[in-house]
Order: sequence, then C-alpha cells, then structure tokens
Amino acid sequence: MKTDMKKICLAAFAAIITLTLFVNADQKPLTIYMAGDSTMADREDTIETPERGWGQVLPTFLNDNVIVKNYAKNGRSSRSFIEEGRWSEIVNQLQKGDVVIIQFGHNDTKQTDSVRHTSIEQYQANLESMIKQAQKKKAKPILCTPITRRAFSMETGELINKHGGYVEAARRVAKATKVPLVDLNQTTSDWLTQVGDSASQPYFVYKMEPGEYSKYPEGKTDNTHLRELGALVVASMFAEAVESQKIKPLNKYINIPQGNNLTPVYTTVYLPVDDSENQ
Repeated sequence: MKTDMKKICLAAFAAIITLTLFVNADQKPLTIYMAGDSTMADREDTIETPERGWGQVLPTFLNDNVIVKNYAKNGRSSRSFIEEGRWSEIVNQLQKGDVVIIQFGHNDTKQTDSVRHTSIEQYQANLESMIKQAQKKKAKPILCTPITRRAFSMETGELINKHGGYVEAARRVAKATKVPLVDLNQTTSDWLTQVGDSASQPYFVYKMEPGEYSKYPEGKTDNTHLRELGALVVASMFAEAVESQKIKPLNKYINIPQGNNLTPVYTTVYLPVDDSENQ
C-alpha cells in the first residue's frame, strides 16, 4: 500500500512539474509600446550617427519574454505625435495587459515651433488623453518625465532646468490619473549633477568633429541626445525604478545584468508611420 501511494505521489508530482513547464513555455510574451521623442527613439542609421534613444537599448534590462515596439520618433511633441496619427496606431493595436511607456516634453517646450509647441495645459491634457485611451483598452500606462538636457551654468557649474514647468506638469498628471510615474528628469538630473560637466560629455552626442560621422559632415554640438553609453544608463534607471516601485506587470520582466561586462541588446528596429525626420 505504501509503495502504491508513493508511486501515486511521484506521478502526481511529475504531472505538476510537466504542467508548470508547459504553461511557462506557452506563456504569452508581454508587449511594450513606447511613445515619445528622440531621447527614447530607435535609430536605424547606427553607422551614420552615434545617437541612441534609451528605448532602443531597453531590452538589455528585460528578460526574453518581452516584445518592445518603439514608436518614439525624433522631434515629436505630445501634440505632433497625436496629430500625425502615431498615437492612434498604438491604440489600435493595444491588447489587455500590454504596457505603454509615455515620455514627452522636450519638443512641447519649443514656443517658436507652430507644429510642435504645446502649452503646459494642453500638454497635460494630451498626456491624460493618452492614459485614458490606453486604460480603456485595458493596457497599463507608465508615465515618464522627460530626461534632462546636459546644460551646466558657466557661472556656477550647476545643472540648469531646460524643461520649465513641463516636468511638474507630468508629475501632476501621474498623480491625478493614479498611474505609475518614473521620474527620469529627477534621476538624470541627480546623475549629471554627481558626474559633472566634463565627465558627463561621453554619455551624450555632445561634440562630433567634422567628418566623424557621415550624417553630420560639418560636425555637431549636441547636449540633448544620448550615445549608446548614456542610453544604457537611462534605460537602467528606468528598469531599476520599475523594479523598486514594483510597477506591475513590467516589474516581473526586469532583468538587470550583473557585473561590468554589459552587452547592449537593441530592439528590433520597428518602423511605424514614417516620414521626414525632425531634430
């Protein structure tokens, strides 16, 4: 009798293990949609320019059961992203449980740009609308404040806020809608303040010499866009925030590499509605 019972228990245990393995193997991947500007965007021309968005290297900090669709695009504000139909393209694909990461602000501030400029009030309304539409599809929005620009005062050496009231506006939206906020403006500001002006230059495109990259034959000075090294730093900040804040369901898919040998993993370049590129 004891032998038979032991066999039954072993068989039941084996069945449970088999079922668990089957379920895990058949688990539907988590799909992440990214809506934002150049600081988040994929760059397809990786030989012609050193610029990388932090969304492009985000898979470095995720496990293999995730699909990242990065719709972020250079030069877009919350306003132009919506008006060009980029946001609608995301919404039309959203399924229950998908994650939507939203980060705007860099281009909304441009008061002389009639296409991209967005008042703070309209910026808030745009973010709120995106969040509500995502939630209506039962997706999980995560709001990010815009990463800081590398702008240090020549007089004091202190980091200068170039985003005005837009950062605080994003924080208000997150609080009002009760969605998770990853405050990348705060974390990148703290990081640059600690690293300092000179030591932070290699993380940004900063200064390209004439002829260094074919896309910029005359060279370029840029304190907004990230090189791969900087993109990895920001992506890791996002991943660590999701993990520490226990932002569901994405926190279960975070996989932060250990040690110093970090191998970047890029998104598969995903090209949604495409047209001329803006800076």
